[in-house]
Amino acid sequence: MTKLSVIVYGRDVQGLLGTCLESVATQLPAEAELVVAAVGTAAQSVAAEHDGTVVALPEGTSDADARAAGAERASGEWLWFVHAKDHVHLGALRMVLDRLIEQPATVDVLLVDHMRDIWPSTNRGSFDTGRLARVGRREMALADAPNLLQVTPILGNRIVHADLWRAHQGELTADEMFAARALLIHADRIACLEHPVIDIRELRPESLPPVTPEQRYQLIESFEALQRLMRSLDVPVGPRTVLYNQMATESTRVVARQKMPDAVAKEFFHRASAAAVRWKPEGHKPPGGLEGIRRRLLEEDAYTKYRAFQTANVKRRELKTTLRERKKQLGQKVQEHHYHKALREPIDPNLAVFSAYWDRGVACNPAAIAAKLRELAPQVRQVWVVSKAAQPLLPPGTDHVVPGTRQYWEVMARAKYFINNVNFPNAVVKRPGSVHVMTHHGTPLKKMGMDQLDYPTASKGLDFDALLERVDRWDYSVSANSHTTRMWERAYPSHFTSLDIGYPRNDVYYHASAADVRSIRERLGIAPGKRAVLYAPTHRDYEASWTPRLDLAALSERLGEDTVLLVRGHYFYGSAASPLASLRRTGRVIDVSGYDPVEELCLAADVLITDYSSIMFDYANLDRPIISYADDWETYAKTRGVYFDLMEEPPGHVARTQEELEELLVTDAWHDEASAKARTHFRRRFCDFDDGNASERFVRRVFLGESEESLPAIVPLESRTPAPTPEEANA
Repeated sequence: MTKLSVIVYGRDVQGLLGTCLESVATQLPAEAELVVAAVGTAAQSVAAEHDGTVVALPEGTSDADARAAGAERASGEWLWFVHAKDHVHLGALRMVLDRLIEQPATVDVLLVDHMRDIWPSTNRGSFDTGRLARVGRREMALADAPNLLQVTPILGNRIVHADLWRAHQGELTADEMFAARALLIHADRIACLEHPVIDIRELRPESLPPVTPEQRYQLIESFEALQRLMRSLDVPVGPRTVLYNQMATESTRVVARQKMPDAVAKEFFHRASAAAVRWKPEGHKPPGGLEGIRRRLLEEDAYTKYRAFQTANVKRRELKTTLRERKKQLGQKVQEHHYHKALREPIDPNLAVFSAYWDRGVACNPAAIAAKLRELAPQVRQVWVVSKAAQPLLPPGTDHVVPGTRQYWEVMARAKYFINNVNFPNAVVKRPGSVHVMTHHGTPLKKMGMDQLDYPTASKGLDFDALLERVDRWDYSVSANSHTTRMWERAYPSHFTSLDIGYPRNDVYYHASAADVRSIRERLGIAPGKRAVLYAPTHRDYEASWTPRLDLAALSERLGEDTVLLVRGHYFYGSAASPLASLRRTGRVIDVSGYDPVEELCLAADVLITDYSSIMFDYANLDRPIISYADDWETYAKTRGVYFDLMEEPPGHVARTQEELEELLVTDAWHDEASAKARTHFRRRFCDFDDGNASERFVRRVFLGESEESLPAIVPLESRTPAPTPEEANA
């Protein structure tokens, strides 16, 4: 039996159907089929060019009727409705099928994540990622996860069991919002897949027919129909309350944000008010603040008061914004006065300003340079720029200034040296005779700088002209390897000199002793003889919030008591009542998200699991096993852009699913000959400058003015001795 039927439906909207069909047909597995419910001759002509079952439908056929016609011809156990304007991500069908195969028979709906193409931008993350991630790999009833009703109510982000669809297809011919939520209400169990697998294109409003008053009112009618459905099925109060809040919030937003005649808006508000009173759950507590006021006015059917409140609220926001801007402008003028006055003073040849990660503290390449500078040129005064929040974390005695203060601008005006792993603010003036150095903070796999122009998801909010102005201040750019040198010169086209000396922060990987490794592991609570696995995933630009990609509880249980997981994420998994809580108490899972420096975590680990993070390039210096967990490589590469195919040149084994990852770690494969061979190739390409002497080369070249030829020569890769492994340290 066919496992999955992908039903592409609708007319050829703005010529997008061909792209949609190609996105499905080019990756269609044997267990899946393509059914095209093509509306109109144009759509039918395009559909005929692709393999699949074509259902020819006349012009004017509604989307609901097209979905029904496609479902009638489908033979799959599961149905995925994809609108003709949308398209499926590469690798998505295999990912969806694997999830369908593994889930229990009681599941009726699989909710998936999506990305949004909102004219004129593309590849925006959805708002659903966090909701789906909180369910994770569990299967749940709607009563236990009522917030799933808040997941964007479209059919493209849910795969439906054919039996469920056919059992209720009579009522699913209504609008898409109703159908999408009704499926969740009818489902016995719901599963989630938090990976984006489809792009939902939202067309430019001006390209669509005008919205009629009856279409406006349909929103309220659909919400009421859903409430009647839940009442008939005796759905618990949790889902009914979530849906009620959605109805009230969306109704007031329509009135506030949608352009419509006043008479239509008033009638819409009146109908929404009646629904809000009629379906208010018993004991319902309204929200506080401004939303609470909106709810009260809605329930009172006080349209005129609501409009007055809305107008006053807009004016309040505008006034608040104006006052904030004026205060900011006044502060900037005062700062500019002090700064420009200080710029007339002579440059201090022995004053160096350091910063790292947008003023977050003493870290990374700048910290390693500062330590070597104290040794080789102690006469240079080091001043760190740190935010107020980072001040308590500074090493004792650190000379520092806080951004925006008078002392800050005086130091910025008179310093000769500026060392940072990100850019200093735009307002900083590059004085003749000053030396600005960009140390960077990683080897680029993902596209950077000007290369992000073609990737709007990654570059949203980035002012490329201002970026180039900052780049033009650089005198030197530090590089860890020849690949990085080429990419920096391409991504940041300017006149700087590349310092091909290695990353100073990686020196520790060649100088740390066995005692250092043991000491770090003791601080982390890793007992001798335990295998330490460092899991360090990177950020996804396409996600609205960070998403856990592994079931750590299941992974830890599979690996057993002799393995400790060091997890460095954007936040830690699980609540106090979760299975992870007991594992944390036993020391089998350790949250190291806030642990610094990260180099110590690498020294403590026997093996690294990462996805596309630049930590892999640094860790490779230790010549220890690396596993790439690449469950969404195609999506990441497409949305962020990459400089090379990590799947073709990985630093070790690649796992595309958690099951594959677990299999590598429970056998000897994680450190086998194939892993070592891949790592050797990777190290030759990406560790060619790092040899433990980068900090010394930097200080001698930049601060002491020595020639490039006189610097310590780079030690050949085969002649280097990395820090001892934990096993060697305990021998």
